[in-house]
Amino acid sequence: MVKRKKTDKKKRPIAVTVIAVAIVVLFLIRLYQVYEPLILNDIFRNGISGPLFSGWQLTALGSAVLSSSTYLILSVAGILVLIGFLRLRRWSWVLLMAWTGVSLLISLVDYFYSYPNYAVMASNVIIAFALNITDVQRIFGIRSDDVSHS
Repeated sequence: MVKRKKTDKKKRPIAVTVIAVAIVVLFLIRLYQVYEPLILNDIFRNGISGPLFSGWQLTALGSAVLSSSTYLILSVAGILVLIGFLRLRRWSWVLLMAWTGVSLLISLVDYFYSYPNYAVMASNVIIAFALNITDVQRIFGIRSDDVSHS
């Protein structure tokens, strides 16, 4: 009989996979949000053909470029967090929890004052709930209570 070698590798809870899928969904939504304003303002056809600022105010073109740039940064940051999260790094859990809280706050403001993005809201709610599962917190070293059965 062959004995199996014991490894110290952490077993990944299914919630980590669910969170990873939600991050990928958010990445795809953010990637769409990178291109949408640029397409609507014909930047791919005409280039940046006008001023970005009018005094201290952003023009429509400037707003589109700023919006796309912001979503591009969010998309790249999301991929970096996803890599850290799949490698079970503690910093990625902390960053993702903070990011999810801020994103939910922004989504609530959008809900009341403009048009809400329900896909982003749903993904953030799934991530927030899954990050708070005890097994997920333990595997990332957030919760270190002992599991002893007396």
